[in-house]
Amino acid sequence: MFGKQISDLMIKPGKSPVFETPDQFNLAYEDVTFKAKDGVTLSGWLVKGGTDKVIIQSHFGVQCSRSGFTQEGKGLMKNALWTADIHFLNQAKYLVEAGYSVLMYDLRNHGNSGEGAKPWVTWGVDERLDVLAAIEFISDHEEYSNAQIGLLSICMGSSSTVFAYGMEDEMKNHPKVKSMIAIQPLTYDYFVEAMGLPKFLVNSGNKYNHDKRNVDLTGDSFLPYAKDISVPTLVIQNQNDPMTNLNMVKGFYNDISTEKEYITLDLAKKRGAAYDWLGKNPEPILGWFDKYLN
Repeated sequence: MFGKQISDLMIKPGKSPVFETPDQFNLAYEDVTFKAKDGVTLSGWLVKGGTDKVIIQSHFGVQCSRSGFTQEGKGLMKNALWTADIHFLNQAKYLVEAGYSVLMYDLRNHGNSGEGAKPWVTWGVDERLDVLAAIEFISDHEEYSNAQIGLLSICMGSSSTVFAYGMEDEMKNHPKVKSMIAIQPLTYDYFVEAMGLPKFLVNSGNKYNHDKRNVDLTGDSFLPYAKDISVPTLVIQNQNDPMTNLNMVKGFYNDISTEKEYITLDLAKKRGAAYDWLGKNPEPILGWFDKYLN
């Protein structure tokens, strides 16, 4: 019983609704769908700004969708991440106002996207195919055929993107992807450790993952693929984040071999503080993307 409960807490999505739409932020958009190469149908918005540069946002996992995080329906967990809803359309708005279009999509098993072969989170391994599909969707889109692409990758969105760089040939030196921002990259092991759960509960959850869900999330995860990132990358991390290991984040950053920068935030002691910050502080985000997408 404990194993399933721990596994569900860490890897089973289901409370990740798309709880608002771009028109509520006075943004023009179209609903879009596209397929990952394993056949999963992904659902998103193409929020309309300029046609020469596009930001692809990949959200964090389990309790999130393209629109962000809502406390509704989270029960006892509703304040664990953050104390209010997190609105990812806030950053879409300032990006559009700066001349970017934004593709916001739901990772598989989240929001309105389809279910993968595994109906739970793999912390980026399977979700890498969603990142690749989003890039190819924009690359093949007639209206954006000449657009340069920036990647705004948040938590599991970051790990998914890094797995794509390490495991997918199409990502290697992709001609249209010019830059990435990785916000609070996190491996499963360090997240579980930071939760402070007794070792027997962690072991029980890992055993359930392995025996019942045929997935092993322990180990180095995406970290060995940091060296494969081929575009300038900005890493952003709240130094007070209680759900991570800062040495892991800094090690990930150190292993990136392209042009890079690290921004340390001094925010509240909650994981979601940096995600909320993202929508309210356009200068670092626009500064990085403006530097490489022109």
